[in-house]
Amino acid sequence: MARRIAPLRDFLHRESSSGVLLLIAAVLGLVAANSPVSDAYVSFLEVDFTIDSLGIFLEMTVLKLINYGLMTIFFFVVGLEIKREITSGHLSKLRQAAAPFFAAIGGMAVPAVIYLAIAGDVAPEGWAIPVATDIALAVGVLALMGSTVTQGLKAFLLALAVIDDIGAILIIALVYSSGVVFSWLFAGLFAILVTLLLQRMKVMKIYVYIFVGGLLWYSLYKAGLHPTLAGVIMGVLAPATPINDAEWSDSEDGQVTIVEKLEAKFHNLSTLIVVPLFAFANSGVELNSEAISDALNSPIAWGIVAGLVLGKPLGVFVTAKAAAKVKLAELPEGGRGIKLFATGSTAGIGFTVAIFIAKLAFEEGPNQDLAVTAVIFGSLVSGLIAVALFRLVKR
Repeated sequence: MARRIAPLRDFLHRESSSGVLLLIAAVLGLVAANSPVSDAYVSFLEVDFTIDSLGIFLEMTVLKLINYGLMTIFFFVVGLEIKREITSGHLSKLRQAAAPFFAAIGGMAVPAVIYLAIAGDVAPEGWAIPVATDIALAVGVLALMGSTVTQGLKAFLLALAVIDDIGAILIIALVYSSGVVFSWLFAGLFAILVTLLLQRMKVMKIYVYIFVGGLLWYSLYKAGLHPTLAGVIMGVLAPATPINDAEWSDSEDGQVTIVEKLEAKFHNLSTLIVVPLFAFANSGVELNSEAISDALNSPIAWGIVAGLVLGKPLGVFVTAKAAAKVKLAELPEGGRGIKLFATGSTAGIGFTVAIFIAKLAFEEGPNQDLAVTAVIFGSLVSGLIAVALFRLVKR
């Protein structure tokens, strides 16, 4: 019997399920870091090992393996979703894409400006932390609201989050990569050309692309670019061409593409294993009285919290409404007034990618811990505000 998929429905369902696991993993990380096992927790993440074989040399810790290695799978799925949205989803038609595009631009720009206004004199390098949206938790919040949230609003948020991801990926590539080693960059470009050539030759074996993707990852790592970009690149390069496979069928448009098949294969690995592991490993910050006092007096923490809690909904709401007013975009069904602002608050849940950027923006130490704490708190407040606003509308 053919395996039936519905790409959009399946994506939303997996992301909302992942949101629950993500929260559990983050709480476990916080508990581990603030309990008698904190030393063991930190020591395990700092266990280092070396790979030196067949011309490949890597020095890794367990934490780095999660953040650089496993998160490549997460970004691969992000790349696949970007490709699907652009080719056949909500970003494939200009009119559909216009509203979330303008909303995403405002939702990235306003938080960055707010952060710089508060913490620009102290730590300007953290400006991109409140820019990101966590798709899993944001979709999870909308799922909790049931029929209060229209399908149009869900699609609007998903497209907005995908555009946010594109922005975050560009920021990681352009801002948070070290000095580029051009010889290795050319090696990475060669791996991309090999991928395109293999597609041209209609090579369909996944293990071949995993091998080439591994070479691309290593080349970017040695080039000084963040290696998780290899996942995005391989996802975006995946062809969106229909396939004839009796084992798969699409209940939405009747045809399964290579991108949709890959997404169905890798999405559970990303949402149910990789992202919870990342949350567990990266949310473990101490929350003693001194740490809380430091956060309350830190412009870095206030800049991130204000960017997520105030900047995101304001940026999304104002730019989407302005674009609609001048006829550049059409607001989604059921997406006017308080519901649009509530959706903007949902986009203020930055968690996964925001923590990821915080780890890149600051060296390991007090500022990094402050940033992670602020992301957790700001995301929590944004989610609570979104739920409160949606319930207010329902009443």
